[in-house]
Amino acid sequence: MENEKKVLLSGIQPSGDLHLGNYLGAIKNWAELSEQFDCYWFMADLHTITVRQDPAELRRRTLTQIATYIACGLDPEKNTIFVQSHVHQHAELGWVLDCYTMFGELSRMTQFKDKSAKHADNINAGLFTYPCLMAADILLYQPDFVPVGEDQKQHVEICRDIANRFNHAHGEVFKVPQPYIPKAGARVMSLNQPDTKMSKSIPEGCVFLMEKPEDIMRKFKRAITDSDTERCVRFDREAKPGVSNLMNIYAAITGKSYEEIEREFEGKGYGAFKPVVGEAVVELLRPIREETQRLLSDKAYLEGVYRAGAEKASYVAEKTLRKVYKKVGFLAR
Repeated sequence: MENEKKVLLSGIQPSGDLHLGNYLGAIKNWAELSEQFDCYWFMADLHTITVRQDPAELRRRTLTQIATYIACGLDPEKNTIFVQSHVHQHAELGWVLDCYTMFGELSRMTQFKDKSAKHADNINAGLFTYPCLMAADILLYQPDFVPVGEDQKQHVEICRDIANRFNHAHGEVFKVPQPYIPKAGARVMSLNQPDTKMSKSIPEGCVFLMEKPEDIMRKFKRAITDSDTERCVRFDREAKPGVSNLMNIYAAITGKSYEEIEREFEGKGYGAFKPVVGEAVVELLRPIREETQRLLSDKAYLEGVYRAGAEKASYVAEKTLRKVYKKVGFLAR
């Protein structure tokens, strides 16, 4: 039907707490996407265990992530929000797609190389075959688009290759999705390593959405600026990466241009600029943190959200899985 919304799907691993880079780079724009698309957002907990997790912490982060999504504007009435492990079809289709993916394809995936280097004591089979599960996550819902950053397009490309290979063998079973590059969100860098993206793996340079205001301010006051003699607030990624990162964050929050920010802080040094950026971040995150805490106090509501999401997701996923099982020759169940 012409008026039917296109389908869009994305998942984030609850392997660490959500941070400012996640919000300004992606989540901030998701509520707007849910007005344009039929959106599926899931907590990719199956992917998380390719690296050893503390079970209690994983459960806490998964529930907190659901609450934070809602606090960031993802209305459960307009979005399907669910936990990956609650929809068994993900793991089942993942196995089938394992058998339609070539060893060489998997060995070329950059994330496998990166995680193998970081976790040399735990290079497991799941870490190697995760792109097949990722393809299953996507293809189950026959989405038109998968929102990714430029650095994640490889994941969608291998998914498209697997889908095309299966379709070539068995007919048109899967819709082959397109990568969707959302309108540019801020690319937030680490506060203490401004040449590196903000990441939970560098906690001192990372601002978490649930962090206390005083801790956020401490991190901004300690943020790396630059050792140049100029000491002025001016945007120059090459010469002044630290200040440029802070300006990027401030611009994303206030909507001001770099030129306006330069004029605002003309004649003032880094010592005046850093706390202003910190305060802007504190006020941006305050309602998100407070609403997340409120939602976390209502476990019954959150359980209702993720159970309803899993029920809808399972219904859609099962239709795709049945087609796949029939094509590969399994008896109907």
